[in-house]
Amino acid sequence: MKKNLALTGMMGVGKTSIGKILSQKLSMKFIDIDQIIERKLNTTISDIFKKKGEKFFRKYEEKITLNEVSKLNTVISLGGGAFINPKIRRQVQIHCTSFWLDLDVPLLKERLINSKKRPLLKNNDLNSVLEKIYKDRKKIYALADFKIDCKKLNVETVANKIIELYESK
Repeated sequence: MKKNLALTGMMGVGKTSIGKILSQKLSMKFIDIDQIIERKLNTTISDIFKKKGEKFFRKYEEKITLNEVSKLNTVISLGGGAFINPKIRRQVQIHCTSFWLDLDVPLLKERLINSKKRPLLKNNDLNSVLEKIYKDRKKIYALADFKIDCKKLNVETVANKIIELYESK
């Protein structure tokens, strides 16, 4: 049985959109960790950050992610910061083939400029916040099994590249 397939990368890179395509093409179940968290807590990620703080969110994200990554035949869209957590990363490396969906900051900014649901981007200069988050995370994202440069590629092309790499492993 093949390992699960996990997608990591910055918010706005397309993990959910690409994950849904992959799950259909590979006949695998699709789970989005952020959506599971929102459903279980019956609120938005933004509200969780606002009312309970990032520390609470990260702890809950860890619990949910560790539970989900060990399920079989699944495409998993990780939260943007999940792979930074060493416990999550270790379990992803055991149970999944991981893909870092990479996109440069100017393109991420274009995608996120009007986003109201990204708590780490609230009340800040979008460009400098994205630059800092990207700089802080890219070395960790690089620990994924594969890196996909998503610049100039549509979601279908990215999904096909991932499938080719996943099936060759």
